[in-house]
Amino acid sequence: QVQLVESGGGLVQAGGSLRLSCAASGRTFSSYAMGWFRQPPGKEREFVAGISWRSGNAAYADSVKGRFTISGDNAKNTVYLQMNSLKPEDTAVYYCAADRSPIFSTTQLAYDYWGQGTQVTVSS
Repeated sequence: QVQLVESGGGLVQAGGSLRLSCAASGRTFSSYAMGWFRQPPGKEREFVAGISWRSGNAAYADSVKGRFTISGDNAKNTVYLQMNSLKPEDTAVYYCAADRSPIFSTTQLAYDYWGQGTQVTVSS
């Protein structure tokens, strides 16, 4: 059974930082692609960032570029999302996802496994 467990969400003031973690269990994800998505209140879920375990290549949504950084620790089977300079519009439930393809996608349908989500709330 593949499981993804997110942690690190919480309440932070605008301008602050949070680091989300996604621990993967059930198999080795060294050949997978990992992604972070978010769903703001009343809106559709959207792509935030993605990374390929194998190549280390990463990509970001324009709205978070320069503020968020995705990284992975193969030894710990964990992917991180460092979020700096947070804004109220970053408020959302953040989801970690794993894609069995080694090349990450910005499309939700490409991902095979999902975590339960962690709430991030940014106050103004």
